Amino acid sequence: MHPGWKCFYLFITENDVCCGFLIYDLYYVETPVFATMLSSSDFASASWELVVRVDHPNEEEQKDITLRVSGDLHIGGVMLKLVEQINIAQDWSDFALWWEQKHCWLLKTHWTLDKCGVQADAKLVFTPQHKMLRLRLPNMKTVRLRVSFSTVVFRAVSDICRALNIRRAEELSLLKPSGEYFKKKKKKDKNNKEPIIEDILNLEGSPTISGPSVSPGLYSKTMTPTYDPINGTPASSTMTWFSDSPLAEQNCSILAFSQPPQSPEALADMYQSRSLADKAKLNSGWLDSSRSLMEQGIQEDEQLLLRFKYYTFFDLNPKYDAVRINQLYEQARWAILLEEIDCTEEEMLIFAALQYHISKLSLSTEIQDFTNESEVDEVEAALSNLEVTLEGGKADNTLEDITDIPKLADNLRLFRPKKLILKAFKQYWFVFKDTSIAYFKNKELEQGEPVEKLNLRGCEVVPDVNVAGRKFGIKLLIPVADGMNEVYLRCDHESQYAQWMAACILASKGKTMADSSYQPEVLNILSFLKMKNRNSAPQVASGLENMDMNPECFVSPRCAKKHKSKQLAACILEAHQNVAQMPLVEAKLRFIQAWQSLPEFGLTYYLVRFKGSKKDDILGISYNRLIRIDAATGIPITTWRFTNMKQWNVNWEIRQVAIEFDQNVSIAFTCLSADCKVVHEYIGGYIFLSTRSKDQNETLDEDLFHKLTGGQE
Repeated sequence: MHPGWKCFYLFITENDVCCGFLIYDLYYVETPVFATMLSSSDFASASWELVVRVDHPNEEEQKDITLRVSGDLHIGGVMLKLVEQINIAQDWSDFALWWEQKHCWLLKTHWTLDKCGVQADAKLVFTPQHKMLRLRLPNMKTVRLRVSFSTVVFRAVSDICRALNIRRAEELSLLKPSGEYFKKKKKKDKNNKEPIIEDILNLEGSPTISGPSVSPGLYSKTMTPTYDPINGTPASSTMTWFSDSPLAEQNCSILAFSQPPQSPEALADMYQSRSLADKAKLNSGWLDSSRSLMEQGIQEDEQLLLRFKYYTFFDLNPKYDAVRINQLYEQARWAILLEEIDCTEEEMLIFAALQYHISKLSLSTEIQDFTNESEVDEVEAALSNLEVTLEGGKADNTLEDITDIPKLADNLRLFRPKKLILKAFKQYWFVFKDTSIAYFKNKELEQGEPVEKLNLRGCEVVPDVNVAGRKFGIKLLIPVADGMNEVYLRCDHESQYAQWMAACILASKGKTMADSSYQPEVLNILSFLKMKNRNSAPQVASGLENMDMNPECFVSPRCAKKHKSKQLAACILEAHQNVAQMPLVEAKLRFIQAWQSLPEFGLTYYLVRFKGSKKDDILGISYNRLIRIDAATGIPITTWRFTNMKQWNVNWEIRQVAIEFDQNVSIAFTCLSADCKVVHEYIGGYIFLSTRSKDQNETLDEDLFHKLTGGQE
């Protein structure tokens, strides 16, 4: 027989004749032959040789094991034969079969080889499911731990976060950066002799295994959940949430405190000026949450980035989220320092002052753990909360909110930018009610027809503030059929600005001032303005503090080049007076809130081509909207809110995402900087996270996440 031929035999019982079919390439010749009939038992017992490579961690070289198997043998039987033939006494429970050609795990041990499609030419590897992985955390510290390479990334990240004592794992994911990322950093770290980035926290001793567990362990209130994750009852304060965490054996707070600031030279080496297109390329490396690490080509001991992927930080609680808050602060800090997000020079100084304050408190030997408040029995606390709920706490306020929607009315100045016209503001009488702003020529005409009524639902709200220059402006980008209407409002003072800005922010989300979040939003804005106001506190800067500070460590390299070192230090210390009395965790939360107030916060960029367009655009994805941005100018073209979305789907053949909104608005685009699955998962992920509630007993619906993000390829 020619070696290139493939031979298949079809046995026919009729007339006791067997017909053999000889197939070569795309042609076949039918040649009837006579042969002795095989009984069904003889045919079923036909066997063949299967070669399996054993990836034994205790041996340097992998060994090939040859097994004689039949198609009706199940996967579990194959593994049993392997273990018997290897004949080494050890725990093999973590081992499974990996099919190299198909790039998949054979985890359904009750399936037969025939059902899996495994034949003699299959290349199988008997390998551990849990392998070592290096993760660069947001604070630039690298941890090395054992991670499941066989479960989907969504579950693997959950296990990683359990090991690191980080709640709300659904907000994080794994990012595989470009090949130059780690090489470049390592080279620069070596030249600059920065041991912090190279330092690796080895957590090899405890593998991350799926499933929460609560058992007595090292007491740490930063790791104590509100309720027992298993049965939902209030947990004892002496019960550790992550009892198996290796951090408990080391220093449980090692990831809860910020790292010392980097040297200006290290910052300058890490800094890169990036366009929107460059930022879009960085976001292409997010791993698919519906597939395993092994299926996505991740190798053992490879280095990945663990980052907050979704910018909806649910239920941040200083009592339970020490590590989570610190890592979130660090991700925000590096985004500011490396200018991954834009901010004004005034805002940069506020961020620098908060960093300086946090750095001082973190290094101080006199600092007390923020969890050292008086002990409160959590059962009593839960019963008190239940009592307040049953007694109808805050019922009067709720009824008042329902029956009386508040409104704002005041004199503001308005400007609409037009070509060849200087920027001149004109005063009108403005009335803000529900989610709309109406303005009149004066107060007396309020009961008549307004000059214009602006519906702010779905608009972009951008602060235009310079506290030192007494400038309190609000920039509104209101979506219309052919793009965005740009409107500027100018307020007279901080209080007026805070009220109108908070109302605009809520209206953009479809909420009114009756919402319970309105007053906290006003207070947050006033607090942020106070931090920006250098004249609100006595300007006291001791010479000792000035000498201890290296101001270039707390601002971006581009900002540092604009000022002399002494001048920059004086500005930072001046801004520091407004935050000098803040406790450590409050300062971190203020930093996060200031980061969230930036116009570009939470936007993830991708380079796309919209259907019918002849040029490429940038698609910005946020927690509540999609923004089409001009790739050349960076100016938003139009915005679509998730609340107006009716449905979305993906055409996997042409890799096109199609979305339908209310009012017969439809868009479709292909993604150029990443696979469309990455964009599809981002949209579905944000919609999934919007389903979370305040019920702390609630467990995440992983099936729903995969339905919304997985797609059908």
